[in-house]
Amino acid sequence: MIIYNVTVNIDESIHDEWLVWIKEHIPQVLATGKFEKATLTRVLVEEEMGGRTYSIQYRSYSREALEAYYREDAEKLRSDGYKRFADKVLAFRTELEVLDEYTVNFT
Repeated sequence: MIIYNVTVNIDESIHDEWLVWIKEHIPQVLATGKFEKATLTRVLVEEEMGGRTYSIQYRSYSREALEAYYREDAEKLRSDGYKRFADKVLAFRTELEVLDEYTVNFT
């Protein structure tokens, strides 16, 4: 499994608007059929540059599904955010390969 991680630093001036937008954007990404689920998290470390930082982790079905997302969907879905928020958002993307998952059950 591949996790497509998008880390985003949001300028305080557009934070609330961005948060509403991202909660609409994530289901649109999932609707492409390329991802199993997504997790929206807030990064708890304060950035020197200010703003607030979030991470969205999309769990892709496979490397092939992620590549199809890049080819077929990514540009269109990203463009709305670029148009709305321009230089008030700084994003970077990483890909993570899940090697093993562990859980514990104390019951």
